[in-house]
Amino acid sequence: MGRSGRVTLTDVAKASGVSRATVSFVLNDDPRQTISAATRERVMEAAQDLGYVAHGIARALREGSSRIVVLNVDWGMEGNFSRSYVRGLDEELAEHDHILLVRHGHAIPEATQKVLDTIAPRAVLRLGEAYMHGHEPTEDDWENGFAANAALQLGYLADHGHTRIALAMPDHDFPLTEARLGFSQEAARRRGLPPLERIVVPRPREAGAAAIEAFLRDHPDVTALAAFDDDIAQRSLAALRDLGLRVPEDMAVIGFDETEYGSLSTPALTTVHIDAEVLGRIAARNALGIGTGELAPVAGRIVARASV
Repeated sequence: MGRSGRVTLTDVAKASGVSRATVSFVLNDDPRQTISAATRERVMEAAQDLGYVAHGIARALREGSSRIVVLNVDWGMEGNFSRSYVRGLDEELAEHDHILLVRHGHAIPEATQKVLDTIAPRAVLRLGEAYMHGHEPTEDDWENGFAANAALQLGYLADHGHTRIALAMPDHDFPLTEARLGFSQEAARRRGLPPLERIVVPRPREAGAAAIEAFLRDHPDVTALAAFDDDIAQRSLAALRDLGLRVPEDMAVIGFDETEYGSLSTPALTTVHIDAEVLGRIAARNALGIGTGELAPVAGRIVARASV
């Protein structure tokens, strides 16, 4: 091994009985070189036996960028959707010999530029970026995208006889708040429902109960809450219980972006499950300039429990 203790191309060359250049051609899968299958196999076996790992900095200098893809996840966007998205993105990148670096809450331009200057990533992605810039949903979005999931949530309430629905929102803005509100209102319009009311359900628990009590006093015709996410749905369930209201008899509640805790509440929370793994795989292929082939988004689904 080299003086640093790190296995080098020279070490692999000595072990396999070929030149250092040949080792480089094999390990980098250089299409311009004609190397026999036997030699390739011998080099690969030697590299594996020695535990050779490519030097990322040297390769970045040679290729013009590293084999790292950066994903920025804004604060407040962590959830089942983002976890499944990251899983798909990570697995697809690994299949193409790239590494994923996930950064939480650091999407400001200055911080991103430091990453670019330090590691020269192959690509920098931002979860949900298109919707943050006013992306207007296409009909495909209404079939299996973010807009479709908002419509799925409201449609389930409508199918159960609810026409006066309120959106239960967090007490601070998230990056996708405006997009979500717009999609939900448009979904209500498409279903022929009245415009959706809006209620903020804050922390702590007492504040949430007070907010819902005041809201229902002003809007006694509302019979269902469509929550921004499962966290807000859980706050709503707790507030309604504290107010002595029954769920779903007095008020239906539906969550969004299913978490494991929904099944543990009383009553168990009906919610929308979103599997974004294939979206992560599509994003990985787009970042690498690879065709997406047969990959297509998976439609969300209702997890029917007891709160509706």
